[in-house]
Amino acid sequence: MLSRRALLGLAGSLLAGSAVRPVLAAAPSPKAPEFSLFTKHLVGLPYDQLAEIVAGLGFKGVEAPVRKGGHVEPARVEEDLPKLAEAFRKRGVAITLMTTDLNEVSAADRTEQVLRTARALGIPRYRMKWYAYAGAKTPWQQLDEIKPRLRDLVALSKEVGVLPCYQNHSGSKYVGAGVWDMAMLMRAHPAEDLAWAFDFFHATVEGGLSWPNELALVQDRISMAYFKNFKWAGKTPEGCPLAEGVVGRDAVARLRAGSFRGPVCLHVEYLRGNPADPAHLRLAIEATRRDFATLREWWA
Repeated sequence: MLSRRALLGLAGSLLAGSAVRPVLAAAPSPKAPEFSLFTKHLVGLPYDQLAEIVAGLGFKGVEAPVRKGGHVEPARVEEDLPKLAEAFRKRGVAITLMTTDLNEVSAADRTEQVLRTARALGIPRYRMKWYAYAGAKTPWQQLDEIKPRLRDLVALSKEVGVLPCYQNHSGSKYVGAGVWDMAMLMRAHPAEDLAWAFDFFHATVEGGLSWPNELALVQDRISMAYFKNFKWAGKTPEGCPLAEGVVGRDAVARLRAGSFRGPVCLHVEYLRGNPADPAHLRLAIEATRRDFATLREWWA
């Protein structure tokens, strides 16, 4: 494990983010938004060490995986999520969104326990698990089958007081890959009850030249914007550092021209390795520092 001095030496060159803002976007703002970090690439670290690294990098918020294989397992959410939240709180970092396995009200997934624990800790939003196309049924039939599952989840989330957010992924199995299908389902619910975690990586993979249309379609209900990047390797998108890929600062310009003001979440998902290995952890911290500098430059 790296010492406190070593960690701060690696990460301490970044500036801190701004204060937590409301769940849904409001009026345009020329200022930089609140920046959060998706901590998937740091899963496995002790909570205190994780929080120290995130704070040392300058983030004031995190998107924390609260799902199978995440920082917190759903089976232990009542015991472990408060510990994770407290470790971050001591470093001045808030959990601005938790990533979950929830896309319906399910006893097996412990939907209600996860949401109520989050609400008690002041976590304002969560990312839903995606819906999948599968089987011999038509897409229209499958979308109709999703409607009651989504309706019940939105109703419970509203009752509890935590906002569900749906992320667009790329690939033929994902509902919402092209944005339009999921956007049609979401029209049945007010924006304050169901929002998007809009991912520019996946929108660009799927939309090519048309991704600005998909952004415009959902811009009034984006609660968090995701930034990561990729290069094309033949027909396959491969993750890369934020400054080196297809997604660019034009995405920021379009967000700023609309009503979105944050938070913005940085994803560092192109690394392979175990963060418990000190050598890999140093690489992960440096990659995060570099990508965060790029993201702040885009918003400057």
